[in-house]
Amino acid sequence: MSDQYELLDSGNGRKLERFGDVVLERPCAQAVWVPQNPGLRESATACFDRAGGHNWQGRDQLAKAWNVEIGGVRMKLSATDFGHLGVFPETRKLWEWIRKTLMAEKTERNCTLKFLNLFAYSGGATLAAAQTGAQCCHLDASKGMVDWARENAVLNDLQDAPIRWIVDDVIKFLRREVKRGNQYDAVLLDPPSFGRGKKGELYKIEESLMTTLDLVHQVLTADPCFVLLTSHTPGFSPIVLSNLLRQYNAGGTVERGEMLLTGADGVMDLPNGNWARWINH
Repeated sequence: MSDQYELLDSGNGRKLERFGDVVLERPCAQAVWVPQNPGLRESATACFDRAGGHNWQGRDQLAKAWNVEIGGVRMKLSATDFGHLGVFPETRKLWEWIRKTLMAEKTERNCTLKFLNLFAYSGGATLAAAQTGAQCCHLDASKGMVDWARENAVLNDLQDAPIRWIVDDVIKFLRREVKRGNQYDAVLLDPPSFGRGKKGELYKIEESLMTTLDLVHQVLTADPCFVLLTSHTPGFSPIVLSNLLRQYNAGGTVERGEMLLTGADGVMDLPNGNWARWINH
C-alpha cells in the first residue's frame, strides 16, 4: 500500500517528517531524547514553532496545498496557522485496520455495513471505510474541516460514495440519532481534550466522554462490529481508554495500544496518542 509519509527523526522536543516531497520540522513535547541524525534538520522545507506565538519559517516555500497518499488514502495538506496540516499520520495504521475489518465483516455477513466517524476531522478514516463500500456518516463540528474532508473524497474518487457529511455537536447529534432509531455497525470517535460544537457547545473530555460513550452504545446495532476510541489527551492511557470501553460493551474483546509516528528501519518510533477498541467476538 502506497504511503508518502515518513518520520525522519525526532528529539529535543522536535520532530522531522516527510509528506511527499515536503519535509517539515515541528514541535513534539514527548520527543525528549537526543536526535539520532541532527544534520537532517537542514533538509527541512519549512519549520514551525510556538515560541512567542505560532510561527512558520519557510512557509513561503510551501504550496498553498499539496496532495499525498497516506495509509492508502489521498489527502490534501495545507500548512495552517496553528502548525497542523490536515492529517494526523499516527492514525494511518488504524485506517488500515478499519478497512481490513470492515471488508472481512462485509464478506462474512454479505451485507453493507454502516460506519460512524465522530470528531472526524479531514476524513482519512471515513474514506478508508468508504473504500470498502460501507455506508458512512462523517461528523465534525467544524464546517471548514467537513468541507476539507469532502475535497479529500473527490481526490479518492469517492465523491459519489454513500457518505453523510454532518456539521454538528456530537452529543446533540447522537441524541437525535437515538430518537430516530438510526444505528451503526461500527463507530470511531476521537474526542478532543477541549472543543466547541457547531453553536459553541463546550466539550471537555473529562466531563463529556462518558455521556458520549453511553450514546454511542445506544446507536450500535444488535450485532455490531467494533467501537474504536482514540485520544491525544495526556493521562488518557491505553488502559484508561480500554476501561472506558469495557464499561459500555459487555463480552467481546478489548485491544489497546499507542498511536505511533514511524519511519524507516532504525528510526525510533514516536508515540503520539493512544487507542483502544472493543471488537464483538
